[in-house]
Amino acid sequence: MKINKLKLIFVIIIIIVAFNASCLTPKGALRTYLFINGQPIIACITPINDDVLHNRIDSKYLQTEGAKCYELVITARDPATRDYLQNYIVHKKGVFYSAKYYGED
Repeated sequence: MKINKLKLIFVIIIIIVAFNASCLTPKGALRTYLFINGQPIIACITPINDDVLHNRIDSKYLQTEGAKCYELVITARDPATRDYLQNYIVHKKGVFYSAKYYGED
């Protein structure tokens, strides 16, 4: 029984370390966000590009926030509204990055 608890603790620690390691880069944070929000296939296969349009238009806001916009080549789809979710913003918080959906084109 004690060995099973140690194995469980070890697995949990590995999962936590893997999650934190995936958030050390902007694209890794975006892939983690997609995976957690129910798009695991998109998170694994889609190429991620800089969102040139939003980075240029919202440059002052992004600079003050310490953020950058990215777009998905293969877009995710919101199951509730059936909208395509293409543009995301990634913020840097300390050594980690966090991502969220940025809105329409």
